[in-house]
Amino acid sequence: MTYSTSAPPALISQGVSGQGRIWHYESADAIATVNTSGYFSNGASLGMKVGDTVIVRDTATPTTSLCTVIDVTAGGQADVSDGTAISQTDSD
Repeated sequence: MTYSTSAPPALISQGVSGQGRIWHYESADAIATVNTSGYFSNGASLGMKVGDTVIVRDTATPTTSLCTVIDVTAGGQADVSDGTAISQTDSD
């Protein structure tokens, strides 16, 4: 599936002075697809900002991921990331 601007993320919470926005997005797309560069083609016009949180629910699996907006391009696209995997390291 691909992103459709007719079913965009919904703003569910906005912090004081517009900081700390939280969005909710549902799609049959896997998180690996949502993390693709330029996935949210109209992110800027929606008001997405770097540092915003996006709760992404994959309706096909079903799974939920917590993402952060990491880039909003001049063309209006918003990119998200669900973080970096952290693993245990044995330092002995």
